[in-house]
Amino acid sequence: MDIFNRQESKVRSYSNSFPVVFNKAKGCWLETEQGEQYLDFLAGAGSLNYGHNNPILKQALVEYIEADGVTHGLDMHSSAKAEFLTLLNEKILLPRKLNYKVQFTGPTGTNAVEAALKLARKVTQRSSIVAFTNGFHGCTAGALAATGNQHHRQGSGMSLNNVTRIPFEGYADIDGLKLFETMLVDNSAGMDKPAAVLLETVQGEGGLNVASNEWLQRLSKICKRHNILLIVDDIQAGCGRTGTFFSFEPSGIQPDIVTLSKSIGGYGLPMAVVLLKPELDIWKAGEHNGTFRGNNHAFVTAAKALEVYWSDTQFENHIARCSAMVTEVIEQNIKRHPELFVQKKGRGMMIGVECRSGELSGEIAKRCFENGMVIETAGPDDEVVKFFCPLTITQSELEKGLSIFEDAVDQVVAKHFKKAS
Repeated sequence: MDIFNRQESKVRSYSNSFPVVFNKAKGCWLETEQGEQYLDFLAGAGSLNYGHNNPILKQALVEYIEADGVTHGLDMHSSAKAEFLTLLNEKILLPRKLNYKVQFTGPTGTNAVEAALKLARKVTQRSSIVAFTNGFHGCTAGALAATGNQHHRQGSGMSLNNVTRIPFEGYADIDGLKLFETMLVDNSAGMDKPAAVLLETVQGEGGLNVASNEWLQRLSKICKRHNILLIVDDIQAGCGRTGTFFSFEPSGIQPDIVTLSKSIGGYGLPMAVVLLKPELDIWKAGEHNGTFRGNNHAFVTAAKALEVYWSDTQFENHIARCSAMVTEVIEQNIKRHPELFVQKKGRGMMIGVECRSGELSGEIAKRCFENGMVIETAGPDDEVVKFFCPLTITQSELEKGLSIFEDAVDQVVAKHFKKAS
């Protein structure tokens, strides 16, 4: 561990919670240098929906590399990019009656958000953006301005401007959408008409807060009435994490712009895209770019993931069954330990349980790690234990992970509540 302490910046975070050296990974398992195995209920913060070293995706990648396929190509045409675009259209967009152009940005989620905000401002010739309480959109300046988390905002060292924040659904029992539209039509409200509204339909880092279909439909109508673009940040919630490929599908809305990253690359390889309605594609050539917007290795594994997992409904059905298993365990534990838990949070396999304090949730996560499972927390005070295993997890592996969680809960209850009772 000495090399990390001596050479790596203090900005690292996950390694502080999981202080071991991993050197192998397969499916939903991580293995240390000493051969200790851990169930992975973090999955690269949603970047590994198809698991570590997925054998089908790996084979496609190895064959491509052995054939000297293009690795880096800026935004030049390649056969790998053509295959990805073709399958994205055939397997995802056309079946959902969605018509989007595809912009390849720098390889991270925050790159996609920056591009989406920049495009919205260019199209509308307006500068203000509306975002929501507890939203998280990245740590570069524009995306960070739309992010609510104070810890991340304080790291900027500069003022973060041009964003108006309104309450997300359920925030402090305030009807944020009523407030939003009231301010839009009130000439003295002090709100400049925004270029766009940016939101996660299920807030990942913000605590797995879920926007209802009705709320999303209301928001979409408000945006259309006032000629405001609607941007859905599906970076963490997309690619099946909430049960459908896009998190917004159950609501029936069609955002003007959608950002994707994390699991869109399939294999955990860096990749990010912006989906935009064709009429919004007013970019001039090279006006927004990035050296690594052409990760052909990611195109290969992304295309294979779409072909294998999204050609029918089997994968979605598997996600639904897994979600039901996790939900059952969470609800049983809420009933069993009301002194520890508040409520279930999230949807699909973007799901968790809210504890009565961040200290308690942190202790559960720590006990899970001691018992052989990597799991993280989320929320304003890290009060939500977040179940984020690969979507390809087997039933027996999921049962093992849930058993580790319940053992951790029993240990925390014994420590904090048995004596008091």
